[in-house]
Amino acid sequence: MSTQRYSVTPHPIETLLTWVKSGEIAIPEIQRPFVWEATQVRNLLDSLYQGYPVGYLIAWRNPTVKLKDGSTSAGKRILIDGQQRVTALMAALLGTEVLTEDYETVQIRIAFNPEDEKFEVANPAIRKNPAWLPDVAAVFDTKASMFQLVSAYCEANPGSSQDAVFKVIERLRGIVHNHVGVIELAEDLDIETVTEIFIRVNSAGKALSQADFAMSKIAVNETYGGNVLRKAIDYFCHLAVAPDFKAKIEKGDKAFVESEFYGKMKWICDVNDDIYDPNYTDMLRVAFTSEFGRGKLQDLVALLSGRNFETKAYEDAIAEDSFQKLKSGILAFINETHFDRITMILRSAGFITSDLISSQNAVNFAYIVYLRGRKEQMPAAELEQLVRRWYAMSVLRGRYSGSPESQFDFDIRQIDSRGVRDYVNAVIPNELPDSFWTGMLPQFMDTSSIKSPYFLCYKAAQVKLGDKGFLSRDITVRDLLLNRADVHHVFPRQYLKDKGLTSGSYNQIANYVIAQSEINIAIGAKAPLVYFDELRQQASGGAKRYGGISDHQEMLANLATNCIPAGVLEGDVPDYLGFLEMRRHLMAQKIKTWFAGL
Repeated sequence: MSTQRYSVTPHPIETLLTWVKSGEIAIPEIQRPFVWEATQVRNLLDSLYQGYPVGYLIAWRNPTVKLKDGSTSAGKRILIDGQQRVTALMAALLGTEVLTEDYETVQIRIAFNPEDEKFEVANPAIRKNPAWLPDVAAVFDTKASMFQLVSAYCEANPGSSQDAVFKVIERLRGIVHNHVGVIELAEDLDIETVTEIFIRVNSAGKALSQADFAMSKIAVNETYGGNVLRKAIDYFCHLAVAPDFKAKIEKGDKAFVESEFYGKMKWICDVNDDIYDPNYTDMLRVAFTSEFGRGKLQDLVALLSGRNFETKAYEDAIAEDSFQKLKSGILAFINETHFDRITMILRSAGFITSDLISSQNAVNFAYIVYLRGRKEQMPAAELEQLVRRWYAMSVLRGRYSGSPESQFDFDIRQIDSRGVRDYVNAVIPNELPDSFWTGMLPQFMDTSSIKSPYFLCYKAAQVKLGDKGFLSRDITVRDLLLNRADVHHVFPRQYLKDKGLTSGSYNQIANYVIAQSEINIAIGAKAPLVYFDELRQQASGGAKRYGGISDHQEMLANLATNCIPAGVLEGDVPDYLGFLEMRRHLMAQKIKTWFAGL
């Protein structure tokens, strides 16, 4: 029989909340975004009120670490399952604000009707209805007078029984005495086992990740500044998408404002570019991989715990060094010059809007390549070219779309061994041989996904090469993508629908061009043979029906630029499937030309 590696102890909710506030159980001060709906918080309170079980919490005490003086130190408990439930209780009962997935700070107010003994999410109608207590947090306020609360309620609701209301409110207040089981994992469990438990217990709920575990691990360490480092990571991500949060930091967290991090990150508030809005997982991946030469965040948790991979023991010196290295990685990540360069490199390759970014992990590793190249003191122009080419290759080959951590780990170890220049220059020709452009890429482009990385790279190629929009005399694809563009079907969608084709057939990316809205509207559902003949007439001095091109050679050049098969202007319009096949090869060659110029 296997040995039980945990203990189960019931604790009152009141005690758990006290532990969280005091730091005995570590829920980071800036928790990962609260992902529960307000109705889930309501249901949790109702379950407690009804005396129903609400599940277990799982905690793990940091492993015993060997200190420099030879003594050992046991750390705080980390709550590895139940964070959302505890956060919900703190929000509802204590009035604590929570951070949403959109980085908005909100209060969740749950109302209670003492007459019906029902809970509901507070709304304007409830707040106006005297039968409801609009926020149960007022009931749990330690300064609140039960007598005044009941008296005020009965005064607003004539006919209510003070005794009955008092008993109901007392029952409500009593939910903090309900017990919740805390499963405490044995502190001698190794990191790998705890990580496996962490992933398994969360697999059925809101998905948690190695990054969530790492962030909890970082936050609980005050000895080496993990608590401040955790804030730096969260605040930077927050400010990148919500610059107005700056005022709240400066008002409510003066200690952090005076730290070494804030002055080095506040520049992000003035950046309007959203090409790269990293979340904390992105930051951890980049900082950890670039500094440690490893790609698996599970290793980060182990190293921050002081894990010696050779002896399997936990050593304070390793924990201290790991926190220092992670701090260096985070500082490198938030460095204004570094961050500006990686976004500039993406834009210079033609990826000028966030809509053209298909793989955040490809951006993350491109940033890693850049940071490592900086460390190797590579010439700026050469490094920027290598990063551009690596990112484009990664997207075209889906390098980080399957198992990103394993690929990160493989690539960074190779870079460690061979250096950035040698490794990048060896991988790219191997990943993108001539057969890729002539055979593989045209086949990959047989897709109807407008978010296909191949179509995104095609659009980036048109931007980089300065192409004009379809049938546009003056407006470039860059202008259209930065302002307002239509994705026009060369063989019009309605025309193909009328012929009985399905969306998967008529929405092929090889049927797409970037066009001005008025051109798209003017073409409408006309048969290609018809409107291409009208274009021929327009280019020979006829009426300008579509755009402003009136010169025959200029019209030919525009069609070629947009990868429209030669001959269509003279009436040689292939059947739809033949057109798609021809255009895929032309688009692939444009992407090849683009890549060669990166």
